[in-house]
Amino acid sequence: MGIARKLRFAAMAGIAGMALATQPAAAKDIKIGMVNLSLCCAYFVGMDAAVKDEASHFSNVQVLSTDAKGDVAKLTSDVEDLLNQNVDVFIVSGAWIEAAPAALEAINQAGVPVVMVDRLLKGGDHTAWVGPDNRAIGEGIGDYIAKRLNGEGKVAIIRGGPADNTIGSNRTDGVKAKLEGTKIEAVVAPGWGEWSADGGFSQMEDLLSKNGDLDAVFCENDSMCLGAQKAITDAGKSDQIFIASVDGEMGTLKEIMKQGSNYGATGRNSSDQIGRAGFNRAMAIIAGGQPEKETALPSPIITGDNAVKYYDETSKF
Repeated sequence: MGIARKLRFAAMAGIAGMALATQPAAAKDIKIGMVNLSLCCAYFVGMDAAVKDEASHFSNVQVLSTDAKGDVAKLTSDVEDLLNQNVDVFIVSGAWIEAAPAALEAINQAGVPVVMVDRLLKGGDHTAWVGPDNRAIGEGIGDYIAKRLNGEGKVAIIRGGPADNTIGSNRTDGVKAKLEGTKIEAVVAPGWGEWSADGGFSQMEDLLSKNGDLDAVFCENDSMCLGAQKAITDAGKSDQIFIASVDGEMGTLKEIMKQGSNYGATGRNSSDQIGRAGFNRAMAIIAGGQPEKETALPSPIITGDNAVKYYDETSKF
């Protein structure tokens, strides 16, 4: 972790710790229920790890982490199990689902505060949410693409899916909004990249077979664009096509910093940052604070000009 980030999060942890010190002795042992729909991918693993790392600064804080392996019914069961263990606050990472009403209802009925991270789930109340403004990130990437193409060219879009995934659709809608009024044609991959490198590779191969004149590619996350980049390289078109995406995982930042790479930009959506912010929000709530209901974290566009500022070789994401 970079020195600046260490100092920033140490200060955040210290503020929460000082507030906790004012609580009665009986209130000092804290259990945090970290509920994950899935720990399938580096993004979600990184968020879970960030919460645990922040908690490690407090000897009286225990994080009970679960993995529902993508099963919403299992997520609800995990919530009920954690309630039986008398957790003081929940942090919920809903991954790709849009709603988990049964799980949220169980939490609300028990009167336990809940902080949602990354995904703002529908169908239930929450104490606080911390995550990205996906539409704004898409707009930032759209600006980058439009300027780099000087307002003229052809860009392909690879979506993660499924169709009702608002995180992905907000990102793509943001990109498209910035391409309107230009002479840039946008073509959308016919299938879903499923947020994976393999999916991005497959969709890119399909796009290249039908669109030999592409100038750029936008993917709704980094992993798909890393796969797309390989397909572009295999086709011998790295000098013709540049790519841009969202997330800012370390593998992507390496590519962006690499001399001669066609990986142009990514919009920062750091699961490490979100996990740490979610932990500190939960601690503030336990300490009696009244947090902002919903907080969108800053999401700068990362290019070769500033990638070193965000690169952290120790990051799990």
